[in-house]
Amino acid sequence: MKVLEKCLTATVAALLRILLGIYFRRIELFHGERVPSRGAVLFASNHPGSVTDAFVIGTSVPRQVHFVATVQLFRFKPLAWLLKQCGIIPVNRLKDDPRAMRSVADTFEACFKILEQGGAVGIFPEGVTYDDSQLKTVRTGAARMALELEHRHGGSLGLKIAPVGLTYSAKERYRSEVLVHFGEPMDIANFCADYDVRRKECINKLSEEIERQLQSLIVHTPKLEQARIVAAVRRLYLERLRLGNLVVKEPLSPQAEELLLTRTIADAVSWVERVLPERFETFVRKLNECERWCGRLKLSDEAMEQFSARKSPLAHSLSWVLLAVLGAPVAAFGWLHRLLPGALVRFVATRFTQPGARKAQTPHVSMLVGAAGFGVFYCLYVWLVQRWFGWPVSLWYALSLPLAGLMAHYYLRGLRRFAGALHTALILVRAPFAAKRLAHMHGELIAEIEALRKEYRRVVQDDSRRTSEQYDS
Repeated sequence: MKVLEKCLTATVAALLRILLGIYFRRIELFHGERVPSRGAVLFASNHPGSVTDAFVIGTSVPRQVHFVATVQLFRFKPLAWLLKQCGIIPVNRLKDDPRAMRSVADTFEACFKILEQGGAVGIFPEGVTYDDSQLKTVRTGAARMALELEHRHGGSLGLKIAPVGLTYSAKERYRSEVLVHFGEPMDIANFCADYDVRRKECINKLSEEIERQLQSLIVHTPKLEQARIVAAVRRLYLERLRLGNLVVKEPLSPQAEELLLTRTIADAVSWVERVLPERFETFVRKLNECERWCGRLKLSDEAMEQFSARKSPLAHSLSWVLLAVLGAPVAAFGWLHRLLPGALVRFVATRFTQPGARKAQTPHVSMLVGAAGFGVFYCLYVWLVQRWFGWPVSLWYALSLPLAGLMAHYYLRGLRRFAGALHTALILVRAPFAAKRLAHMHGELIAEIEALRKEYRRVVQDDSRRTSEQYDS
């Protein structure tokens, strides 16, 4: 690797880590020990966050990953030069230019060259980015690339596909969280048998395995309606499941534990819909009625959780009041300085992202525009203070801006929560019948979830016992 490429790659990676650390509150790695430390590796990931996905994976593994990017990014020559120096490989998609699809072969050859040298390449087999969390159909590009290269070397290259599952708590929201879940690497040589005569079958088999692995690393629900039910059950029952779960057997980070429990909920919802359709429809009907009542009263999910726990939402938030009073001056200071650059970020994120993939594109747009916008405005503020008050004051002023801005963000978020709690408390006082009705419906939903959970667990345990007996015999 050239010295210039090494320096640029290290610099860009460091800047990306800083930007990701500012935008996301936490990026957690789950089973990071599964990442091959050397040898040819093709990272195959789901693609819910557009360019941000490459940023997250590229800064989460202890080796350089060369990503494949649309040729559209290479049309601006200075940017094209920078991308190439950082090892980004251009690919022409059908929607980019149907007449230039021959360049896909060049992309494959560029990837082959990196992998043959023991490098790593990142690819998103779905081919598209999206706003929802549903895994889209995995295309055959990754499988074709891996099998063709391993076949060229007679199965001796040792190429592996490392599946990666990305889960964003709220990708479009500042200071949200990301879970990077690494799967077991797949040896491509195991899929190369009879590749000469059964090429299509081998490609389809490997593509299906990649899709299956990715589904196991995220919360995958085949239908959007089912995803809505899973989200509702998660809101209603996740904390209870944490307290008495039999799924997680090892100490895990909160995000990893939440992923495993949510995936269990998704499996249970799918089972109930398939095996007990009448009870599933009854549950959905009750859930819809409960959500309609919440909509009429403009109650949040957090407020409903307080109903179920029988806590006073106002008393629950009173502990925040003292902090609010003490932190108000600092928060106001930070908010005033965030006003102009924040407005710029929101404008660009709305104006220059596609409506169908806005949530997916917002993180990287916000990070890049925010780095420039906040940098320029903060420098301007510091320059003005320096002109008026001199360097000692301007130095402390400059150091205070990032911290005050972060405090302003959390202060406003806490203020919104307190306002919601106050709204809920007023409903309890002004509409006690509605509150009791909601609490009753909420209790019925929890009771049904408990009953279905016991039935599902019994079936799973019976299946596990039968499997164990067959294995022993």
